[in-house]
Amino acid sequence: MNTRNLVLGALLWLLLLTVPLWVVAAGGYIDLASRVLVIGLAALATNLLVGHSGVMAFGHAAYFGISAYATGLIMKHLVPSTPVGLLAGIVVGTAGGAVIGYLLARLRGIYFALATIAFGQVFFFIAFRWNAVTGGDNGLTFQRLPIDFGIGQLDLTSSTVYYYFVLALFALCAALMAAFLRSPFGHTLLAMRENERRARFLGIPVNRHLWIAYTVSCLFVSVAGALYGLLNNFVNPHDLHWTQSGDFVLMAVIGGMRSFWGPLIGAAIFVVAQDSLSSITDNWMFYIGLIFVLVVLFLPRGIAGLLQRKAS
Repeated sequence: MNTRNLVLGALLWLLLLTVPLWVVAAGGYIDLASRVLVIGLAALATNLLVGHSGVMAFGHAAYFGISAYATGLIMKHLVPSTPVGLLAGIVVGTAGGAVIGYLLARLRGIYFALATIAFGQVFFFIAFRWNAVTGGDNGLTFQRLPIDFGIGQLDLTSSTVYYYFVLALFALCAALMAAFLRSPFGHTLLAMRENERRARFLGIPVNRHLWIAYTVSCLFVSVAGALYGLLNNFVNPHDLHWTQSGDFVLMAVIGGMRSFWGPLIGAAIFVVAQDSLSSITDNWMFYIGLIFVLVVLFLPRGIAGLLQRKAS
């Protein structure tokens, strides 16, 4: 890693660490910053598969929503504990991704993309129709609770404390994702993305690698889903809809799919634009779509690609 990347990385983390200070000073609210991190983590996880493995997936919202529902149901009906609910959500979401990923690993191209949508919509309709458990269209309401360490509490009901809790988990997940992509396994994913036929000739078990990559991607998107449910103290079927998955892919494209941090930039633009524009017009999605079209036409490597060119 060169000096320029180290400086840019240090500036990014300094910015994230000081968000509560300048967001409040600018008249904003901290929960929006937490939402950027959570959705950014989901976009990074989606891009691990779409950008780095080269397969198009539109079903990650299923595991995002499953994780959020599992977290809420555990905390509301079984164990009123934030760590237990968070861990349960991650395990359930990842297990769902592992099972579906095993079934999809033999598919490619449009068939893979359509199958991810189909499985995602199955989970969406289950959540929408199973009123007795999920609350149906009304959603599921629960409450995140402080974490008691015996000698003190981590008061997650505070927006500032919860932001730093999310930031710590985001940093951990980002570090694990970066290590995963820099590993020999991660390099084989890049080889598969560039030329799958050649990877097969080299003896790489492509289907098994894709299944593992899909499962790992679902693990991180499940972390994001559990944190999202805790952020809102609420989850509804829309969190599992394929359009949510499309938003994750859109964020990756806007930010830059070939860049590690690109999807976080795309998520920040999407979330902030959604929050500001939706208070002005009901047609806010038109402007998001316009940004997407302009990026595709004039910035094929996304915002991150533009920043890298300017810095070089």
